Amino acid sequence: MSRDASARSAGLVVAAHRRHYAVDLDAGGTIECVLKGRTTTLACGDRVEVEHAHRGGVIVAVAERRSLLFRSDAFQQKLIAANVTQVLGGVAPVVPVDEPLLNRWIVAAETARCRFVLVVNKADLPDARAFASRFAPYTALGYEVVSLSARNDVSPLLPFVAPAHSVVIGQSGMGKSTLVNALVPGASARIGELSEALRSGRHTTTSATLYRLPGGDGWIVDSPGMKVFGLAHCTREMLTDAFVELRDLARQCRFRDCRHDREPGCEVNAAVAGGRVAPQRVALLRTLVAESEAARDPAR
Repeated sequence: MSRDASARSAGLVVAAHRRHYAVDLDAGGTIECVLKGRTTTLACGDRVEVEHAHRGGVIVAVAERRSLLFRSDAFQQKLIAANVTQVLGGVAPVVPVDEPLLNRWIVAAETARCRFVLVVNKADLPDARAFASRFAPYTALGYEVVSLSARNDVSPLLPFVAPAHSVVIGQSGMGKSTLVNALVPGASARIGELSEALRSGRHTTTSATLYRLPGGDGWIVDSPGMKVFGLAHCTREMLTDAFVELRDLARQCRFRDCRHDREPGCEVNAAVAGGRVAPQRVALLRTLVAESEAARDPAR
């Protein structure tokens, strides 16, 4: 492959450090690239065109994204991964589960039109079965719940990840990196390789890192641990539609602009009162809508 300045190659962003990106080239090899211009921010999973320079390359074009998973508040957005088809939300009995945070992951997956799979790790621990049983309500909502031990056997997850472009999200300590290392042989060595490619002098897992899965086109992104997950970029309509059990109910409300709070004829509130919908899910919807509207308020 020619390395002169006029040569262009297509590739996949696999790691980022500030405005520097590691790109796996379709023709082979990984190079450090800088992004031309300042108006765009890239994420792992972005497809790009690279123009080769004396050292590394310059990203000169970015392909249209099929999806983008990110979090936001009133002041900034934090990109997590682009072109993902699946979000793997990880929990484990050794880490107290923040269920509002878990539900925010689900909402984020729904708004990005991605499948959500709940991965219950550390199934080898004595209390793992009782721990896993608490997630039955998510199965009832239609989400897959997969129990496994990342240290011993990840085979229960293989049918889900093999053909997919996945991102792993979870609180620190649930075993995300162990899971990725089990799914991708050599992932630990790859971390050092990408750090060197970016000349960052640091561990790339403090930000998202993409690994190709063996034997196909699938890949998986290991994201850093997250204590917060804002969704300020989502409108009220987007948020309501992201709650699968509320979609049809919301369309049946008496008022088209119903906030599902205290309005008369609200089918969502009737479903809560009748025990057909979990009240904590509706409470989260109201919280998310309030956060979004506050972030958009020009008087803030």
